[in-house]
Amino acid sequence: MRTITIKPKALTHNLYQVKKLAPSAKVLAMVKSNAYGHGVAAVLPALQQADGIGVATLAEALEARQLGWHKTIGLIEGAFTADEWQTAIAQDISCVIHHEPQLMWALDNIPPASSATRVVWLKYNTGMNRLGFDAKGVIDAAAQLHAAGYQLILTTHFANADDSSHPLNALQIQRFNDMLQILKETVSQEVKGSLCNSAGIVNFAEHHHDWVRPGIILYGSSPVVDQSAATLDLQPAMEFCAQIIALQTVSANDAIGYGSLWSAPHDTKTALVSIGYGDGYPRVISTDAYVTVINAADQQRYRCAVLGRVAMDMIVIDASAMPADTALNSKVILWGEAPHVDEVASHAGTISYELLCRLSTRPARIAAH
Repeated sequence: MRTITIKPKALTHNLYQVKKLAPSAKVLAMVKSNAYGHGVAAVLPALQQADGIGVATLAEALEARQLGWHKTIGLIEGAFTADEWQTAIAQDISCVIHHEPQLMWALDNIPPASSATRVVWLKYNTGMNRLGFDAKGVIDAAAQLHAAGYQLILTTHFANADDSSHPLNALQIQRFNDMLQILKETVSQEVKGSLCNSAGIVNFAEHHHDWVRPGIILYGSSPVVDQSAATLDLQPAMEFCAQIIALQTVSANDAIGYGSLWSAPHDTKTALVSIGYGDGYPRVISTDAYVTVINAADQQRYRCAVLGRVAMDMIVIDASAMPADTALNSKVILWGEAPHVDEVASHAGTISYELLCRLSTRPARIAAH
């Protein structure tokens, strides 16, 4: 059996860590991409102390509303069409405005004064060079939106916040702070600011402004290159598991799996595990990759290396360290406390975000109590 267990207490703990790091800022908790693979329905109850949630698409926003989330929902890429803007008004969704068509929809269809859509997150391109107005465009848009009765939150996105030493960080911070000051002086003192994602929350404590936007940090992964999840006192919100389905001994010099990438240096006890890239475990994994097996016979934990190429439905692990009475159906932890998903990502040459977001629907989802 393949299982993904979501741990609400870990999510709540991680949210608390964010609030400790940014005590004066409101928190827009990111639940885009199905809450980074954890499931929106599973995480919302654990994030009730957030001031709002952020999503990437209107469909995600509507799902959250249907699940009973009544606080702020921020649509961080904004409406994609004029019809979506109208739906956002109807559903009290606050939108990012990052280019001219969105500005025109907002000016042509002004929501009621009591609507959450009256709060606009105005995107400023400070160096990421994806979404956002340039400096002149932000000033012009802010003036028009304020005149139309909108409340403004200036926002931007870091390109390198995970690496505090990167020179672009200082430039982006300066551009953002300068623009926020300009808007306060020329448009309204009530303009708010939102600069920091997960990495920015950790690395740039003096620049949290009015809203922070934590994402991966809520799910227990480190957002920065020089501190681990454990150092940041984060707890993994997911445990991804499978089980041993067969045991065998591979003779010396025999190879295992597709491509015959690994050959036994001597007779080697192995176990087959019911997991693969069809479930979301990475196909390309280094020889340092390992899993933790909890032997059903004695409940002891064993660290076991992954051998050979990951297949669609199974992997092979080295069971040499396990006792003779190793039981079928013993639990195998692909990631959780050990190995941490950050470790698995490093063994796969990627980041935890990708591993979490690309999990398939095949593993059963379970909520821990």
